[in-house]
Amino acid sequence: MLSRVIVTRPALDAAVWVASLQQSGYPAQALPLIEIACVSQPADTQALAQAWHDLSEYTVCMFVSSSAVAHFFMPFLRPKQALDHTKHARAAINKIAMSIPSHVRFLAPGPGTGGALLAAGVPASQIDAPPADAAQFDSEALWRVIGPRDWRGAKVLIVRGKGDASDGSTGTGRDWLMQQWRDSGGTVNVVSSYERRAPQLSAAQIELARAASQEGSVWLFSSSEAVANLAGQPALSAVNWQLAAAIATHPRIQAAAEAVGWGVVLASRPTLPDIKTALASIESGPL
Repeated sequence: MLSRVIVTRPALDAAVWVASLQQSGYPAQALPLIEIACVSQPADTQALAQAWHDLSEYTVCMFVSSSAVAHFFMPFLRPKQALDHTKHARAAINKIAMSIPSHVRFLAPGPGTGGALLAAGVPASQIDAPPADAAQFDSEALWRVIGPRDWRGAKVLIVRGKGDASDGSTGTGRDWLMQQWRDSGGTVNVVSSYERRAPQLSAAQIELARAASQEGSVWLFSSSEAVANLAGQPALSAVNWQLAAAIATHPRIQAAAEAVGWGVVLASRPTLPDIKTALASIESGPL
């Protein structure tokens, strides 16, 4: 019997996951281990505005995450609106749709980012992403879809978060993808639409983390940065994570959790149905 499921995604994403898991009967709680914020440096703000202004000059625009989508479209949407369909967002979404150059392809490494693009008003016909049955959702999976195209002379914009970690479609994966485009004759520009920060955990959150280090707890990690931010909390330096289980949504994240000390780490694709399957596996067998 699972005593708790800890969702470590950024706050907006975590709320969606917690609600879905609770509806399925899992005792899910949010403990966001990455803080998402608007870019704070004037140079980053100016670069983001310039990217919007020059969008029609690009062949493709690749987003590393749903947060990258939300904050790129900030002139039209609040971040929460870019992640779901609401009545208040429809007018803004229509405005976005009318502002998007029809020749630009929008790239997503996985279904979460693809869904955020759709929710923000990007036409489905302009979105490329790995197939729904892909073994992983990352830069490598995306390149298998788009790599065969002729990229000579193409101009690529990558929209990321400042401080992206090296897992999944960010960090190592993103750097690899950039090199593929350059090796294929394209030019790549990168812009930060948001910032990723380590959170300042409250006393209650620290206590939750300690409690969730015990047997019967399962942590959901979708970023190795989240693992590092947890392990880097001074108040948790003496915690032994051996009794807790974890589910990681990419092999690089799985390796990070194992390195910190989790005794059981299962790999899963980063979709809620797959996460629920992994939870059921943990629940039915010994940790």
